[in-house]
Amino acid sequence: MELHISTEVNQTDKAYIRNKMYEFNSAHFPAELKGRYQEVNLFVKDDQGNVFGGILSEICWNWLEVHYLYVSEELRTSGYGTKLMAEAENIARDKKCDFIKLDTLSFQALDFYRKLGFEVYGEIQNAGGFTHYYLKKDL
Repeated sequence: MELHISTEVNQTDKAYIRNKMYEFNSAHFPAELKGRYQEVNLFVKDDQGNVFGGILSEICWNWLEVHYLYVSEELRTSGYGTKLMAEAENIARDKKCDFIKLDTLSFQALDFYRKLGFEVYGEIQNAGGFTHYYLKKDL
């Protein structure tokens, strides 16, 4: 059998890698945390269903990880980012998460997250000329 590295992307291959990592990780987590996975996606929409913002995140074992938070330019400073984060935090608390983690770049929303109680636990300098921050909030 000859193996090679492929750049071809398909959903089946992505699911295989994701599932195998989940299997591997599950073997190392305590029994009470196994099976604790849930996507948490929230959206700001108008009456016609147009999306103006949202959060894409997931609960994994004992934390909620925010992958993306976006609010359209015209709605920024109107409180929707705070409302989205508050709803995600409520869901995380209801699901017995111990913390929320996320990351942001220095030109994005560091001060916003700090105002919400997040603390920087790591950073990488010169990430595209910016600083990449990793943040956590204990629940």
